[in-house]
Amino acid sequence: MKVERSTPLEKVVNKTFAGKLAKNRDVHTVGDFLDFIPRRYLDANASGRLAEFEVGQMAVLVATVVRADTRPMRNRRTMMLHATIEDADGRHAQLVFFNARGHEYNLRPGATALFRGKMQVYNHQLQLAHPEYTAVADESALAAYASGLIPTYATLPRTSDLSITKAMQQVLGSWEGTDPVPEQLRERHRLLSLEQAYRMVHLPTSRADIGRGKRRLRYDEALVVQTALAARRAEYDKLEATPRVPSKGGLLERFDQRLPFELTAGQQAVGEQIAADLAAPRPMHRLLQGEVGSGKTIVALRAMLATIDSGAQAALLAPTEVLAQQHDRSMRAMLGDLAERGLLGGHELGTRVALLTGSMSKKAKEKVLLDIVSGEVGIVIGTHALIQDTVNFFDLGLVVVDEQHRFGVEQRDALRGKASRPPHVLVMTATPIPRTVAMTVFGDMDTSELTQLPSGRAPIVSHVVPASKPGWIERAWQRVAEEVAAGHQAYVVCPRIGDQDEPEAPLDGDYDLESFGSLDESDQPSQERPAKPELSSVVATLDRLRAEPALAGLRIEMLHGRMTPEEKDAVMGEFSAGQVDVLVSTTVIEVGVDVPNATAMVILDADRFGISQLHQLRGRVGRGSGGGLCLLVTATDKPETMERLSAVAATNNGFELADLDLSLRSEGDILGASQSGKRTGLKHLRLSHPKDVELIQLARADAAELIAADPTLSTHPALAELMTQRLDEDQVAFLERG
Repeated sequence: MKVERSTPLEKVVNKTFAGKLAKNRDVHTVGDFLDFIPRRYLDANASGRLAEFEVGQMAVLVATVVRADTRPMRNRRTMMLHATIEDADGRHAQLVFFNARGHEYNLRPGATALFRGKMQVYNHQLQLAHPEYTAVADESALAAYASGLIPTYATLPRTSDLSITKAMQQVLGSWEGTDPVPEQLRERHRLLSLEQAYRMVHLPTSRADIGRGKRRLRYDEALVVQTALAARRAEYDKLEATPRVPSKGGLLERFDQRLPFELTAGQQAVGEQIAADLAAPRPMHRLLQGEVGSGKTIVALRAMLATIDSGAQAALLAPTEVLAQQHDRSMRAMLGDLAERGLLGGHELGTRVALLTGSMSKKAKEKVLLDIVSGEVGIVIGTHALIQDTVNFFDLGLVVVDEQHRFGVEQRDALRGKASRPPHVLVMTATPIPRTVAMTVFGDMDTSELTQLPSGRAPIVSHVVPASKPGWIERAWQRVAEEVAAGHQAYVVCPRIGDQDEPEAPLDGDYDLESFGSLDESDQPSQERPAKPELSSVVATLDRLRAEPALAGLRIEMLHGRMTPEEKDAVMGEFSAGQVDVLVSTTVIEVGVDVPNATAMVILDADRFGISQLHQLRGRVGRGSGGGLCLLVTATDKPETMERLSAVAATNNGFELADLDLSLRSEGDILGASQSGKRTGLKHLRLSHPKDVELIQLARADAAELIAADPTLSTHPALAELMTQRLDEDQVAFLERG
């Protein structure tokens, strides 16, 4: 039987072993097993004896379990494992695991293992708390690892790392897979063959082997993604679109003449790029990303006006009604009488703007739908309601997708499908994207960046406020009152609504039992998980602030996602008009909300939010000439969390924060997760690592070359098969969301 990547694993190894991998690690085929990469490697060559290690040092030694017992932890369902190990000199040390699951089978009396952990002393005895280990039958079994490097894998019930290694030897000995990377590319980049790479990763003879093997696997991953993107780009390039060139003396020219300010150099440059795209006979497919408040909306509006000048319509798809309504208000305000053609006081050369959302009455919807299909409306702004079957356009020439990551490929394609010819597409995001992510996820798109803020904007000043210091909290509310007294407004952001039916949100960085160190059951209740502090809610905070002496007499209202669309629109309208002083809200205001008079924001439980989300929220203030103040309130004292919040407070540069965010995240998050929650992201590439950035750039050029010569990969079937295996439907959809 020929053993290939697609061969069921149970046909090559023991069926019981294969069944465990399938059930616990979703490993079903030979290819899945080869991609079951070791988590790390223990070095038996560094193995010593207990006497050789000092307290505080990382100890690595081969030892035998002489005693092991489990007992329940007080007030918890988990069992605790205590064990005693003995080294070759007969010296003893204690092991402790606060969760015995999996360990009680591997660490029975008589079991020999290679242990690695920090040497500690507890009750006058040497102790290793939660050490890494790999069980071996006896010290001579280490001969199975010729170099002394022992791969350790994700835990598999009642299965040792040694048995996984032996199964891997068996698979690699019978595997006859075709290398998916063409020979000329392997030679060009000095890459190992795929079989050599798997051998060096699973059966290494040196540390250098591991690095060389992983480099090949990272290149493969980069090539798969970049080839998928290159194929998408080639498909776009084959499409024919109607060039959209604005007429001289038309709507765009009149709008530009009326602008009360000068466009920034960045806005002008991006505008020229978009104008060139719109004038081309192939569809524009451009990503516009920029700093919070950098003026993306006016760039998109100018593209829409150019499209209308050419006789077509433009649609803007927004993820929420709040954001759609905000776009509607801001575009009408910028256009003035140019948005009221045919109405009393409207300009004869203007256009019409229409808003379409799911909460509108049937009668109002029917009127808007008629105006769209007749061509009476030039700009249509809407939510998912825009993609309903009942929506038909007279001539859709441009689709603008705001905050694209909130839409699926089907939704975006449904809107594009309403055009008689492929429309031009402009995708906007207010979340700065690191260059490596842009290359990996948006590699099939042209990219524009806006980094310059409009003139007259004062910087936003941010501070971290410890909730444990009541005086600081009191001063925070005083600062809010001072901003209101100066004629400005403020936001207070909470992580939850506080409704009776609302499930409690999980804490960021939930507590981990293993972080409690070397403790004995007698130390209870120290080992018990601390009670989770209650997160601030909109409902409770509204009552609290209305009773706060420093805010007496202020008009304070709330906004959250469970309010009716009419209620949300009314509150936002009052806040925009200056009739509300302080708005207590959830993250529903995170993007698109533009109230230039708002100068202060207090974010409660700021540790509950990610870096990019904090940056987005902060961007709601400081949008006028009055500057901005953002106070990040947190009850945590975790050093890593405080470091993250301090980093946000230290800079307003979203691109710097995006890079920091990437360095703190798993690469598995980059390509999203499947509907089941299973990660389908990058397994090998580290997008924050310079060496991997080089590999992505190489793979991008190689993919373009391959697709240009062979768009269907008919001469590279092994690469096409690898792409099918690696990119499941959810991941391909994520790649296409641009």
